[in-house]
This record gives sequence, structure tokens and C-alpha cells, in this order.
Amino acid sequence: MTGKTVAVIGASADRAKFGNKAVRAFRDAGWTVFPIHPTLAQVEGLPAFRSLDAVPITALDQVTFYVPPHIGVGLLEQVQRKNPRDVWLNPGSESPEILARAQELGLNVVQACSILGVGRHPGSY
Repeated sequence: MTGKTVAVIGASADRAKFGNKAVRAFRDAGWTVFPIHPTLAQVEGLPAFRSLDAVPITALDQVTFYVPPHIGVGLLEQVQRKNPRDVWLNPGSESPEILARAQELGLNVVQACSILGVGRHPGSY
């Protein structure tokens, strides 16, 4: 494992979905990517993990959400256990409830597109 680490919650095997575009964008930018999906074994050739707790490292640089807020809010305790520097809530993954819970847990939340944040454009994927 080299460089920065990111978990993509809501990673997808469907190349048209942003959860897949994010996996590719972070990988192309040199990050070590941990796709998170409850049923997939791999995404874009990378091993996928059923949960953040299953990721075999103790800390991540970043966690990025590509799931609806009602799903994401239930994952925030797992996120906290990985002690990420930043938690990105991509458009559609944010809500007042998830923001309040993230603040309670002391997470540093960024509300923006993480694909753009890593210096890529979603339209190029």
C-alpha cells in the first residue's frame, strides 16, 4: 500500500454510477482504494469489503460516501473507528441528520464531490 488511503462507501460495479467513477478516479490519482459494498467481491479489479470494519488497516486518510443519507448515518460509527482525516459527503449523501451525527462523533465533514476534490472530473469517467 502506498500513498493516501480512501474508502469509497457505495462503490459500484456499474461504471455509469458515481460510486464506480470515484473508485477509478482515486485509483488513477494514486490513492489506495478500499471499495465498500455489502455484496460485491470486487470493484474495478480491487477487492471490495462488506463494511469499513472489514478493511484491514486501522486508519484511513479519507472516507467518501456514495449512499443515501439514511444508509450513511448508520455507518458513521464505523467511520469514526477508522479515524479518517476527512469524510466527504457527496451530493445526495448529505442530510441534516447525518451532518449532526458526524459532528457529534467529531468527524471532519466536507460537503462536495470527492472526485473533483481529488483533481478529476466525473465526466471523464
